[in-house]
Amino acid sequence: MSVDHPPTPRSALWVLAHPRHESLNGHLYRTGVETLARDRDVMTSDLYAQRFDPVLGERDLGELVGEPGNLAELAGQAYARGQAPPDVQAEHEKLARAELLVLQFPLWWYGPPAILKGWLDRTFTDSFAYDNEIDPVHGFPRRYGDGGLTRRKALIVVTVGEDERTLGPRGVSGDLDSLLFPLTHGALWYVGIEALDLHIVHDADSLGAGDVDREIRRLQERLARITTEPTRPFRRLRDGDYPSDLRALHPGLLPGCTDLDIHRAAAEASRKSA
Repeated sequence: MSVDHPPTPRSALWVLAHPRHESLNGHLYRTGVETLARDRDVMTSDLYAQRFDPVLGERDLGELVGEPGNLAELAGQAYARGQAPPDVQAEHEKLARAELLVLQFPLWWYGPPAILKGWLDRTFTDSFAYDNEIDPVHGFPRRYGDGGLTRRKALIVVTVGEDERTLGPRGVSGDLDSLLFPLTHGALWYVGIEALDLHIVHDADSLGAGDVDREIRRLQERLARITTEPTRPFRRLRDGDYPSDLRALHPGLLPGCTDLDIHRAAAEASRKSA
């Protein structure tokens, strides 16, 4: 079953994963939605406010409850039969329309809150966001740069409690780009969504009123130019950089390198010029 959901131009979906509306995240969320709404149709999913259930389980399987097999594949079959749960259907409708996806959350234990991970588990559904069929032209399944949600960009807005040195390339907490690689590459790029550079708010736990105002302005300025920003150039599966018999990056590309940056399409050029 080949999936494809052409987005609606000038539409956006802002997904918030934070439980407190009067928090810094709450202020950034309201500012961001208001700013985008000046020239876009903006939909929202405030996951805590709408009490979104993040647990992928039996109710996602429709009439296939009790059937043996992979849970994600069974959920995809239920979706194909029109039996996805109403809350998932509502998120599918918003995702199908959105040209820009904004995911906003605080960094908890070096990853997104569980409610956002569960939103991905339940809404990036097999047969909706991706499928297992082999593309007859390229010989690869529609994943990593292909899939049901191509022609979309995603902005991740993340608040962190640490500074740029602690949460940096040589910091004790690790590099934030690497920590969120499972989200930018393993989830978004997997279904064809191109990620923009992260929008990071450092030292979020200790910001004063003036600092909050500064971060609000910085987000507004970022959103004002979002249409013209380049996305992260991850490698597409169908371009042949990952031969199907190896299931890994071609040995002739950046031999000996094992860091996550090798999965960027421009990695060779950037390293040669360094």
